[in-house]
Amino acid sequence: MTAMAAWLIGQFLKLPGYYFLHRKWKWAVIFSPGGLPSSHSSLITATTLSIGLFHGFSNPLFGLAVAISMIVIYDATGVRRQAGLHARVINEIMEEIFAGRPVPEKQLREVLGHTPVEAIAGILLGILIAFTIWLLFPIA
Repeated sequence: MTAMAAWLIGQFLKLPGYYFLHRKWKWAVIFSPGGLPSSHSSLITATTLSIGLFHGFSNPLFGLAVAISMIVIYDATGVRRQAGLHARVINEIMEEIFAGRPVPEKQLREVLGHTPVEAIAGILLGILIAFTIWLLFPIA
């Protein structure tokens, strides 16, 4: 429940985030990777913290969740971010090559990863959601 809530809320918060930055509505951001907050970071953080809260921070499952969290957040801010930057440069090169003519190929997706600020926002959202679920649905 926590993981789904964190992911859904993270995805839907991208809409007002995009509006705040660009002063226009773009409904497609709800279904796209990248953007503020990082729903990857909120999902994995909420899940990890929930494991700790519900099953104990000394549980080996919590340790595994922390390790997976580190990988997911590193991937979101590192590998996927760089892939997005590469896509932007390739798109610029394509525009230069085909200047004045429409390019029939679909452009590469540029927003794949997250900036550190977007990841931190996702982490904070995940923490907030995990604590909220933990308080609302305590286990005996």
